[in-house]
Amino acid sequence: MKARLILAGLLATTLAGCGVIYHGTGVSPGVTDQGKVRVLPITPESVLTANHDPYTPRSLPAAFSQTAGTTGGLTSAPPAAVYERQSRPASVETLLPPPRQPEPYRIGVGDVVLLATPKSGNTVEQLAGVLAAENSRQGYTVQDDGTISIANVGRVEIAGQTIEDAEATLFQRFLDKQVDPTFSLEISEFNSKKVTIGGAVVKPTVEQITLSPLYLDQAISDAGGTTSGELDYTLVRLYREGKLYQVPLKDVYARKGGRILLAAGDIIFVDAEYDLAKAEGYFEQQLKLGSYRQTELAALQNEIALRRAGLSEERDTFNARLELGAEKRDYAYLTGEVGKQSRFALPFNEKASLADALYDGAGGLPAKTANPKHIYVLRGSSDPLEYQSITAWHLDARNAAAMLLATRFELHPNDVVYVAAQPVTHWSNVVNAITPSLLISSVNAATN
Repeated sequence: MKARLILAGLLATTLAGCGVIYHGTGVSPGVTDQGKVRVLPITPESVLTANHDPYTPRSLPAAFSQTAGTTGGLTSAPPAAVYERQSRPASVETLLPPPRQPEPYRIGVGDVVLLATPKSGNTVEQLAGVLAAENSRQGYTVQDDGTISIANVGRVEIAGQTIEDAEATLFQRFLDKQVDPTFSLEISEFNSKKVTIGGAVVKPTVEQITLSPLYLDQAISDAGGTTSGELDYTLVRLYREGKLYQVPLKDVYARKGGRILLAAGDIIFVDAEYDLAKAEGYFEQQLKLGSYRQTELAALQNEIALRRAGLSEERDTFNARLELGAEKRDYAYLTGEVGKQSRFALPFNEKASLADALYDGAGGLPAKTANPKHIYVLRGSSDPLEYQSITAWHLDARNAAAMLLATRFELHPNDVVYVAAQPVTHWSNVVNAITPSLLISSVNAATN
């Protein structure tokens, strides 16, 4: 004991004589010049409390959550309606189609028109087979050349005409054929103007456009609505005349910016993901099934290519800004006896744990110098009224099982992760500090 006291005295005298003082760092609870520090142990219960503090990770731009799909052949069947959830983008680009105004319905190829005559026997006899005697009604299908064929009258072209125009055309033809033009005209079957709806809907279907205008929200409702449980993150993609448009489903239901009027040939794909690949395959399939011109497929592929190039440009721009430090990031700070004292960038779109910072950012804990008993996460209060309050979350990892808690403890911006040194490390630092001074003092004494 006397020898230890003498050695301690000699060291103290030597340090004082050489002017060398080593200051170790630690976490001291209580009121200090730096603020009010409280130390709380990290336990399974306290982890829940620490993680409860509000913190939302920074999000990557929407371009990183979307893809423009892939080129290739057609799918053999419409995409399934239920998809595996992907990470949600912070925002989704809205591309609205040009506004359209309701127009009178124009008869098209495949429509069935119904000619009706009064039930008077005289009128039926005068028509002499032009109209069917049964119920005085006869249906005619508009052929590929846009005409209907009426007995004793011949072929009459009515495709592209409104009902009023078609009635006038038939009236004049009946007069020309010297047939009593007492009739009425109506459309009994609407087959020429179709809208296809697929994707995450209850009943993928083909909706017919009739005399009443068909709007996007109505068409989705007629398909049974969406099967997606994430209404805020569901997209509606609309392909029309070589152009691809998209709008969030919640905006469709809210009629934000007005209702979207559909046109013949529109293809709608309700998407519970953020990937255009399935939508592209569905659009291509419907174009093929509808016997559209090859130019339509080329237009679709060109539109997808343009979208893919736009997404790639957005990502490259973001990465360049990130590399140059022009994008704001959230950081935690690693100090003390860690493998590498550094600034640890918190990831985008997800939260990082204490274990992530220790083993990814800091490179682990040096076994010879780090004290696993004293691992701290220092966190300032987010309340402006408690600006000086500091909470030191303390992890005692002498039992390695405690490191499991480090994988559950979420880091917040500006957290400071501090690992204390082993007691022997303090003595090693003292010796390293005084050894050069002792050597210099010995040299100076020998010189004198």
